[in-house]
Amino acid sequence: MESFKAHLDKFISINDEEFASVMSFFEVLTVKKKQNLMLEDEVCQFKYFVIQGCLRKFFINEKGIEQTTEFAIENWWISDTFAFEKQIKSTFNIQAVENSQILAIDYDAQEKLLEKHPLMEKYFRMVYQTAYAAAEKRIRYLYEMTKEEYYIHFSTLYPWFIQRIPQYLIASFLGFTPEYLSEIRAKLRS
Repeated sequence: MESFKAHLDKFISINDEEFASVMSFFEVLTVKKKQNLMLEDEVCQFKYFVIQGCLRKFFINEKGIEQTTEFAIENWWISDTFAFEKQIKSTFNIQAVENSQILAIDYDAQEKLLEKHPLMEKYFRMVYQTAYAAAEKRIRYLYEMTKEEYYIHFSTLYPWFIQRIPQYLIASFLGFTPEYLSEIRAKLRS
């Protein structure tokens, strides 16, 4: 759990004793590739922090096609934030893309954590601000860039995703069909 401690240290100062107490509010899970952690129409009970591996959040559109909206790799959080905070049914699924080790915290445990360690409020605020800013940028890119430009931008910023994540999931995240992504990649290679 040293990676989680190092991650916290980027945002807040927390000593080893406090960290041990913070960790007591989390459950450590090992999940297998393609294992579902949450399904649409279930109350969102957890948010997840990735220690090792990769998770994705997606929904199934009216045509029955999976649309990936978010990935979480090491040191990233993932949940249906609105459904988690309101404790309502989710409109998303969360699934492991790779065999993963994650931390899970449920709503009640989070409330107790924040009560016992108010500094974690600052941590979560900073994490949410960063995530919100990233979402704003992504929305702007969707409006301003062509699909080809968006792929080039994404692959330049996140080259490890292109190597690590299956291409059909990258296509889903970028709003492409796998075939269209193949066309773009072939065009860029020529």
